[in-house]
Amino acid sequence: MRSIAVIYPAYSIHRLFAGILSSKGAARVLLLLGESGHIQLFISEQVVTETERAIARKAPKAINIYRQMVLDSHMLIVNDPASDDVRENLHLIAHNVDVSIVLSAMHADVDFLVTLNRKHFIDDPKVGHLSGLQIGTPGDALAWVRSQLL
Repeated sequence: MRSIAVIYPAYSIHRLFAGILSSKGAARVLLLLGESGHIQLFISEQVVTETERAIARKAPKAINIYRQMVLDSHMLIVNDPASDDVRENLHLIAHNVDVSIVLSAMHADVDFLVTLNRKHFIDDPKVGHLSGLQIGTPGDALAWVRSQLL
């Protein structure tokens, strides 16, 4: 089974939530593939916390839908790395807040890290090189999954 880390920075949380509610789009397909057991999805504690805060602020009645989605998609929640580990790995990514997300994906030994954050993750080839992770958008991850399944 292929493993995907679903990593969305705080300012893109609304897109993750849109993937939950939407009936189409690559993010939604990845969630459905996780639900069906075709891929294993991972999400960091940090992302869970950020997502819940954003939903509580913008659509508090939807928090239970989000939690059910996490359960239905069989996401494994990855522990946040220790602060010492984060400090030792600040070289992985230019935006220090995202170091723990990269480390969480590395510790989970995922095959692909999904993000909508082009600036900090995708457009900086150093991040993928130093972390050893394939990094891309939900559409990129879906294309990668399709190539792996064929």
